[in-house]
Amino acid sequence: MRKMNLQFFAGTTPVTGVTPTCDVAFSVNTKGRTGKAEDFAVVKDAESLSISIDGNIEKWNPMDAAGWGRALMTSKSMSISMGGKRNYGDPGNDYVASCAFKNGQDCNSQFKIIFPNGDALEFDCIIDVKSLGGDSTAVNALEWEAVSDGKPKYVPYSESGTSTGSETGVETDTESGTDTETETE
Repeated sequence: MRKMNLQFFAGTTPVTGVTPTCDVAFSVNTKGRTGKAEDFAVVKDAESLSISIDGNIEKWNPMDAAGWGRALMTSKSMSISMGGKRNYGDPGNDYVASCAFKNGQDCNSQFKIIFPNGDALEFDCIIDVKSLGGDSTAVNALEWEAVSDGKPKYVPYSESGTSTGSETGVETDTESGTDTETETE
């Protein structure tokens, strides 16, 4: 996955303490997995964001454990559930809604979240639109999930104003928004 400016949608000063969910910044790549950093857009009129992480645990009962079971986390998956309103003309909202009747790789995209403390979560995903419409007197709904496709990258915020993608060897300067390649050993 191409490294992007992880702090684009968040402020440069991280927050501490308890914060409301609306302080979480998020964006989706409106060009699927081929877009650039400028192709990421907020999905306007989103009302809820819920991160779900599911772990698969394999359990077994060895003879030498005196009847006590053992267990090991063998895999994980993640999805971001989003609820909100359909906003025609908004690039992010239009992109997500356009995935409703698509299939296969046409639903592939990228998603990123900037938490209020400056940490970032970035991952390849599948856009899965769950519902559109609503009651006759209600505002049109848009409910969808960004289901992770592979291991996400979690990038802790750095006090120096730089988020380091240790797995990619790319640093993002939050002041200038530029990415620099670094040597990794």
